[in-house]
Amino acid sequence: MTFESYLNDNAERMNRLVADFFTEGSTAAAAATPDMLRYLYEPLAAYSANGGKRHRPLICELACEAVGGDPTRAAAAAAAVEHFHTAALIHDDIADRSLMRRGEPCMHLTQGEGLAINAGDLALSQVTGLVLEDPDLDDATKLRVLDELVLMTRRTIEGQALDIGWARDGRYDLGIEDYLVMATHKTAFYSGATPLAVGARIGGGSEEQIEALRAFGLACGLAFQIQDDLLNLVGGQNSTQKDFRSDLTEGKRTLIAVHAIQHSPHGARIIEILAAHSTDAAVLEELVALMREAGSLDFAHNFAANLVEEAKPGLIAVLPASKPRELLLSMADYFIVRAR
Repeated sequence: MTFESYLNDNAERMNRLVADFFTEGSTAAAAATPDMLRYLYEPLAAYSANGGKRHRPLICELACEAVGGDPTRAAAAAAAVEHFHTAALIHDDIADRSLMRRGEPCMHLTQGEGLAINAGDLALSQVTGLVLEDPDLDDATKLRVLDELVLMTRRTIEGQALDIGWARDGRYDLGIEDYLVMATHKTAFYSGATPLAVGARIGGGSEEQIEALRAFGLACGLAFQIQDDLLNLVGGQNSTQKDFRSDLTEGKRTLIAVHAIQHSPHGARIIEILAAHSTDAAVLEELVALMREAGSLDFAHNFAANLVEEAKPGLIAVLPASKPRELLLSMADYFIVRAR
């Protein structure tokens, strides 16, 4: 089984698990006033239901099983990570003034910024709430898991601060290492490292296994973000399910953009277009052509591919051969072939 087929086979099950929260919350809210459903639970449930592949909660379960644990014990923590993802996307779209998310208008456009922020806050509350209320985990494990989730939240916010701050201040004096720090914090912890570390802790993994899974997840999560940057430029609207080339309109400091500014003889023109926040398709096509000419798209793809290849031996060294281990290794490959 490939990782992609694993995602497809388990997406509906994970969708139901994530939706359980909205069912329970909606019942209590409706008893108070139906307006709570209208202004909070229903729009958040609809947004969450359009949830993509659910890879984050599913790899949490896989990590638990890979270290010999029962993956059902990781279900609540896995759902907590997915609720964090929902909150992060809602808030990120507001900060970026994005228009579309997964083929649908962003929540701040359909509900207004105030209600969207509020809905994101509710989703964020579940990061700790689901773990605290989990009847399958002992108190000591809950504390360890919560420590992981608090660190994940902090790291993501730190990365978001860099991303937003650079945009606010018009910063283009950035190197590749600057990008890697930002993307590792903003994406790699919650898209790879923390779900794997949490699953391994719940599964009773050794510290060596937990740290190896964390390192593997950091590499794969960073590769995932780099490939997302590529998808936004070359994947087409159906592939990205977000505004095609919106990263260019938003002036994002992606690995591709940073490399192109450093290596293209037309670096000033690249900065000019990024700073203009243009939505003109011809102008954006010109920018992609300049990036391609500078070798920046190939550089980014090769960088992501090297990340996951270098991470695989560390995982193989600490985990016994098993179906979950093979699926995690397959995940690394899946993350870097989505646009190729």
